[in-house]
Amino acid sequence: MPQINWNDYACEGLYDELLASAGKPRPAAQAVCDYLSSIDAKEVRDLKTAAEVAIQVMGITFTVYSDGDMIDRAWPFDIVPRIIPSHEWEHVEAGLKQRVKALNLFIDDLYNEQRIIKDGVFPAELLEQSVNFRQQCVGIHPPGGIWAHICGSDLVRDKDGTIYVLEDNLRIPSGVSYMLENRNVSKRVMPELFQTGRILPVDDYPAQLHDMLAAMSPRKINEPNIVVLTPGIYNSAYYEHAFLAQQMGVDLVEGSDLIVGSDDCVYMRTIDGLVHVDVIYRRVDDLFIDPEAFNPESTLGVPGVMRAWRKGTVALCNAPGAGVADDKVVYAYVPEIIRYYLDAEPILPNVPSYLCMREDDRNYVLANLDKLVVKPANESGGYGMLIGPHATAEERANFAELIKANPRNYMAQPTLSLSVTPTLTDSAIEPRHVDLRPFILSSGTDTYVTTGGLTRVALVKGSLVVNSSQGGGSKDTWIVDTSGQGQTQGQGS
Repeated sequence: MPQINWNDYACEGLYDELLASAGKPRPAAQAVCDYLSSIDAKEVRDLKTAAEVAIQVMGITFTVYSDGDMIDRAWPFDIVPRIIPSHEWEHVEAGLKQRVKALNLFIDDLYNEQRIIKDGVFPAELLEQSVNFRQQCVGIHPPGGIWAHICGSDLVRDKDGTIYVLEDNLRIPSGVSYMLENRNVSKRVMPELFQTGRILPVDDYPAQLHDMLAAMSPRKINEPNIVVLTPGIYNSAYYEHAFLAQQMGVDLVEGSDLIVGSDDCVYMRTIDGLVHVDVIYRRVDDLFIDPEAFNPESTLGVPGVMRAWRKGTVALCNAPGAGVADDKVVYAYVPEIIRYYLDAEPILPNVPSYLCMREDDRNYVLANLDKLVVKPANESGGYGMLIGPHATAEERANFAELIKANPRNYMAQPTLSLSVTPTLTDSAIEPRHVDLRPFILSSGTDTYVTTGGLTRVALVKGSLVVNSSQGGGSKDTWIVDTSGQGQTQGQGS
C-alpha cells in the first residue's frame, strides 16, 4: 500500500462521508485525514495490523452459519472512521426520537383500541396478514406504553447528502456491542486523535441501558434484579449477550435458569436458592420465549413468563409483539403514523417505497425489477432480497413469480447511491458503501440515542451489502464536535 494521498482519492458521483472532493476533507474530518496522510505506508499497515491483533486479543467475534456449521470469525473492522459533524447529528437524533415515539404509540394502539385502523389511516388487511402480530399480547398496556424499549434504526445517505431511514428494527436489534468495541479498538490504535476531546463519547450506553431497564421494574426498589436472557452459546449474537450482561453487571441466563412461581413471579435459580427477577432483557425471539403461550416445543424460553408479564410482575424488554411494527411493508406507513399520533411532519424521511399489495405499485415493480431493490416484509440480515441492477434475468423472473404469488409480502425501493467512506484495501485506500445503525432507548419518561452508532461497510468493491454475515465489515463512527467547545468533552470515550 502506498502512502495515503487524498488528491488521488476519487469517488465522483457519490457522497463521501470524509471528503467533499479529492484532496478536500470535510471540516469535521480534517484532523483524521491530516493524520492518515502524515504517516508513511508502513505505519498505515502497522495500524491495520494493530487493530487486527487487538480484535483477536479482546476476543471480538461474530458467528456465521455455513453448510450447517457454526463458525466464529474475528470481527471485520476498518481503521478509517466514519465521521459525522455534531450539528448534523442533532437533527438525526431528533428525528429518531420522534420516530420511535410514534412507533410505540402505534404498537400500543394495534394491541388495544386500533384507532388508526378505525380512522382509515392503516389498512386492516395489513394487520390481518402480519406474521409478527401476537394475539397473546392483545389488551396489554406495558408500563409507559413502551413496547420497543431498544430500537436499532438503519440509516443511509443518498448521493445528494440526504439521510433516510431505511428500516426500523424493533424486535431484538443487535450490533451495539460492536459499536462499543469499535471505539475501544480505535482508541488503542490511534489514541492521539482522541486527545482533543472533539470526538464525542459512546461509552455511556451500558449505563443508559441499565437505567432504562431498571426504570421498567414493576417493583419500585433501589436495585431491581435485571437479567439478560440468551438462547445460549450457539446463537450468532451470543458475544453481544455476554458483553452487555458483563458491562451492566447483571446475570446472563438461559431459559432453564428461570422459573415462574405459583405467585406468577419470575425467579432465578442460584446456589443460594430462588432470587426474584424484576426485568428480563430478552434476546430470545417471541415464538420461543414461552412454550405455554407460543411454541410448545421450545426449550429456550421460560414456561409461564407471558403469564407473569400479563400480571405485571415482570418486565420484558423488548415486549413480545413489538415486531408488528418491524415489517418492511408497515415501514412505508411510518410517515403517516407520525402524522397521525404526533400531529407533526417526519423529521427524517423514508426511502420512497412501492407496496406490491397495491395493484399500481405492483405493476410498476414488475415492469422495473432491473432498477429496484425488492425486499420481503420480514426477513433480516440482507436475506431474501433482490438487488435488481445486480441480478440476472433469471433471478428477476423468479422474483416476479414470488411477488405475484404473495404481493403482501413484498415491497420495493429505488436503488440508492449509498454514501461511501475511505476504506483500506490491500493495495490502496478506496471508497466503500456504508450504512449506519444508531440505537434508541425508550423508558416512557426519557429517550436516549447513541452518539452515532454501528457503521457497517461493504468491503467488496461496488457491493451494497453491508451485513457481516455476507462479507461486510464495520467502522468506528465519530460524531465530531463542531461547536468549537470540544475541549469540555474529556477524552472522547
